[in-house]
Amino acid sequence: MKLRGRGKTKRTLHLNGELRNGILIRSCHGIAEFEACVLVERNVWQSADVDVVPIPLFVVAAETGGQVIGAFHGKELVGFTMAIAGWRDRKPFLHSHMTAVLSAYWDRGIGRRLKRFQRDDALSRGIHLIEWTFDPLITKNAYFNFMRLGAIARRYLPNAYGITTSPLHAGLPTDRLVAEWHLRSARVLRVLAGKRATPAFSKKAARITIPASLEELKATDPAAAAKIQSELRAQFQHWLGKGYAATAVAPGKSGVDYILEPWKSL
Repeated sequence: MKLRGRGKTKRTLHLNGELRNGILIRSCHGIAEFEACVLVERNVWQSADVDVVPIPLFVVAAETGGQVIGAFHGKELVGFTMAIAGWRDRKPFLHSHMTAVLSAYWDRGIGRRLKRFQRDDALSRGIHLIEWTFDPLITKNAYFNFMRLGAIARRYLPNAYGITTSPLHAGLPTDRLVAEWHLRSARVLRVLAGKRATPAFSKKAARITIPASLEELKATDPAAAAKIQSELRAQFQHWLGKGYAATAVAPGKSGVDYILEPWKSL
């Protein structure tokens, strides 16, 4: 079945996935495709074996109510997202543990397509919440989560995974914010329809600034970067402890600002 897309873009929906601009998004099946996911994982995180999520966990995710969803260019897997099933407050949810796209395929909207396919699959099974963790120091990920998907964050996990071997983590504690994607919320529906994630910040909104120099410091002065991370951790824990939620990011005077608002006001 063919649907109209924007401009000259052709979009074809298949029983087992969605094809657009030569990239097919569909569920992964079988050891060979799970192995391909691990190869993408290794390429993106460049971790030592001790930190690599192995093939058996992909099998478990796919066979126990989770998800393994791939982005395929022809027969080549170029990205994936993997989630495991969870249960909280007597309701099912999905914890999306990993999402990765090969660098040669960045800036093509593949990550967003993977997440939207993930959302559609979850809703088709009566699941209304997907969560995942992300590094608060990497603001481009925060922008994607808040401004492109409509997620929020109300929990902060200090050193969630310990010190890892991935160069992406620069030897710092793996502090993480927990993104909550409430799939049927008015906020998410508004964002996915192309509207702003946050129409207007409340007067009670707080800001936490991620310095523009932080990425450079991680490479040149790890001790200074760790000190800034510790200071930012204290700020996040303070505001989240007061019932605030991180809802957006915006340009600041010396970097990128997280916007936190009282959760009850959203």
